[in-house]
Amino acid sequence: MAEDAARVLRLPPTAQSTTHARRFVLSALDAWGLDGLRDTAALLTSELVTNSVLHARTEVEVSVTRLDAGVSIEVSDGSQRAPVRRMQYFDATTGRGVELLEQLAGAWDVSVHPAGKTVRFTLSVDQDPWAAYTGVEWTTGLQP
Repeated sequence: MAEDAARVLRLPPTAQSTTHARRFVLSALDAWGLDGLRDTAALLTSELVTNSVLHARTEVEVSVTRLDAGVSIEVSDGSQRAPVRRMQYFDATTGRGVELLEQLAGAWDVSVHPAGKTVRFTLSVDQDPWAAYTGVEWTTGLQP
């Protein structure tokens, strides 16, 4: 792998951190030519960083690592509370992060350690995470 196969960004627990984290991840994907992973990576990174800012209220570290067939993204914070799937009403505007990870990531896990936790997910260029949720007409640009 190339020398530039991993990148790390540390952020304060502020609302702007979600935007900075998303841009950081997208920049890495652009540099590695992984354009097909942009939408999913941006969405899942935004979810995880937002959760860290809202719930942990500690410094957030975002790490992006180039894999042979995709990318691994980690979001770490100072809370030892792992994310949990929540029961949601149809019109709820929060609480879908775990569900999104389960639906869109190739794999994901949580590591709890003395300094907090790390949520990691992987995306593969060999797997379109949106394929199960879009129809043939939509992917070809025609209206369903």
